Amino acid sequence: MPVPVPQQRSVPAAETSHGDLTLLVIEDDPAGTTITVPELSAAAGTRVRIRTARNLTEAARLLTDDVDCILLDLALPLTGGGAGPGTPTADAGTSGTGTGTVDSGSLPEPVSERAGELAALTHVLGIAPQHAVLALTAQDDTELAAEAVRVGAQDYLFRGELDARVLSRAIRYAVERKRADTAQHQLTESRLRAQENARLERGLLPTPLLDGSGLSFAARYRPGRSRALLGGDFYDVVRTPDGTVHAMIGDVCGHGPDEAALGVELRIAWRALTLAGLCGDELLSTLQQVLEHERQSEEIFATLCTVDIAPDGRRAGLCLAGHPAPLLARHGLPARLLPYQDGGPALGLLPRARWPRRQVELGGAWSLMMYTDGLIEGRVGTGGSERLGQDGMVAMVNSRLEQGLAGEELLEAAVAEVRELNGGELTDDVAVLLLGRDPERIRRWGGSAPRSHPASVDRPPSPPARAAGAQRPPL
Repeated sequence: MPVPVPQQRSVPAAETSHGDLTLLVIEDDPAGTTITVPELSAAAGTRVRIRTARNLTEAARLLTDDVDCILLDLALPLTGGGAGPGTPTADAGTSGTGTGTVDSGSLPEPVSERAGELAALTHVLGIAPQHAVLALTAQDDTELAAEAVRVGAQDYLFRGELDARVLSRAIRYAVERKRADTAQHQLTESRLRAQENARLERGLLPTPLLDGSGLSFAARYRPGRSRALLGGDFYDVVRTPDGTVHAMIGDVCGHGPDEAALGVELRIAWRALTLAGLCGDELLSTLQQVLEHERQSEEIFATLCTVDIAPDGRRAGLCLAGHPAPLLARHGLPARLLPYQDGGPALGLLPRARWPRRQVELGGAWSLMMYTDGLIEGRVGTGGSERLGQDGMVAMVNSRLEQGLAGEELLEAAVAEVRELNGGELTDDVAVLLLGRDPERIRRWGGSAPRSHPASVDRPPSPPARAAGAQRPPL
């Protein structure tokens, strides 16, 4: 029985508007059609362009990106395309419009006992995965029609009920359903990729190795990229077998995914070199070689600050490679910046650079704050015309110390105030870590501290409010 579908009518490109729909009819005997293009267009409320194909080979040639919907007669014999029953030939998937050759082994597997009757549909779904498909079947074959939808068609139509209004509604419904299915599929894939990336990035964040050191640790990390866990900033803390605690913080220029990856590479290289016994200029020179081999461009550089704290916790060695100097607060004294005059250039700028190691006295009870420039480059003042800078950061920290804040509470308050002064979220990556030594706390824990976590802090309970004239607590 001939299928009552619209006759093909050539529509000039100039007549086509943005809301036009293109229907590809695949049926081996369209000569007996009863619906005309004007009837279909009037019923659809928009212009419909019709293409007809008598077999799968011709359909592949007519299948272009501007086709919105395919109307496929499930009774279409595959032999019309030059293939045996149930097996399309290789040229049946070849199109002059770039659809390529379809390997029958890559087509969806049949899912029912009536797979032979759905072979044409399976083939069309294989060569047109992005197109909406309507299945056309006999009036009394509801089972086959339902199975066609389960296989992948957006809807089905019966020959006896087909008229312009039913067909126009079915076309619009199939197109919108396909768009919704595609959007949902893309959303699901995006969520899965985001979850996978989040798990990967969380695994790349450092885990401090401080067991037995007696030092407290806190850190805050905020990438500049939205919906990211890693940025170009990086930090790490490890304790070597001789009892020395090594800490570092760095910043790769830029804050995209490439910079984040390079930051992870530098952090892992630093940890490996530190555990191997390197320190100071020798370590930084080796890190520069790693940077030069791994960076995407010769314009990429990284700043770095390293500190090695003696086993007794009273002194440390400091190396600066184009990085801001750390902030030190001793018990009862205002926080101040450590010397930075003898620092060397950022890694990757000069091929034979040197980085002097300066010895600094820490004292008995102290806190050391290391940070990246994202913390000090936020805007302040009316209209955001000025930057916070190191002096502004020191004043802000001392103000929080006056309020009795310490440890994790201090970091939380500092980062929150920087965002508030900036008038919104910071555009650059921010990393801040805080190391502290409290002799009373060390005695309380028997000379060691409980294990710390990179996203938390191991600290004693917050001290009570300070009375007037009392000594300033450490950070």
